Amino acid sequence: MPTILMINTEELYTKAFQNILSRYGKEYTFEFKLTLMGLQGHEVAQKVVSKHNLPLTPEEFSSEAKKLFEVYFPETKLMPGVERLLRHLKKHKVPIGLATSSSIESYHMKTDKHHQEIFSLFDYKTFGSSDPEVKRGKPYPDTFLVAAGKFPDKPMPEKCLVFEDAVNGVKSALAAGMQVVMVPDPRLSAEMTKEATLVLRSLEEFKPELFGLPAFD
Repeated sequence: MPTILMINTEELYTKAFQNILSRYGKEYTFEFKLTLMGLQGHEVAQKVVSKHNLPLTPEEFSSEAKKLFEVYFPETKLMPGVERLLRHLKKHKVPIGLATSSSIESYHMKTDKHHQEIFSLFDYKTFGSSDPEVKRGKPYPDTFLVAAGKFPDKPMPEKCLVFEDAVNGVKSALAAGMQVVMVPDPRLSAEMTKEATLVLRSLEEFKPELFGLPAFD
């Protein structure tokens, strides 16, 4: 059961958060961003407000961010190699799931305009910030374990392959007992990617047969 990283949302989160922080003379640094990737929405808001000592409550920050997401998210783009991999797995009847820390509302902002058809290829979807079964965000294993549990055959964790771009996501997958392919931000040091089962520059480099999946045609 693969779960797959899909769209370029991280740069859009950065754009939105920096927009808000700039009003208070603050900077949204890459180093701080790394600590937030994979967390649930309410956790992100709390950490941003606390870190930058903003004169906002976490709820107010989330409300401001949502207004910007509504502008930015409809223009999301698929990451290189995603569509080819998804269609290949679907063709070969390999069950696939989406396991995201986003809320279902955020998901629809990102996908409804351009990506409904490609996201319909997923057998099941898990939204970490909306699903009551996901008690803790990444790096805890909850998101991936809940995602795996939605499949009728209840696959063992070691039979699941996760695709991630975030350090917290890799830690979450490993904590769940799953293998994980990482496609990290190129600014990330090699030291921070070493826990992943496999590290790639792009999903275009992925060879399914390395993990017992059907090779690309």
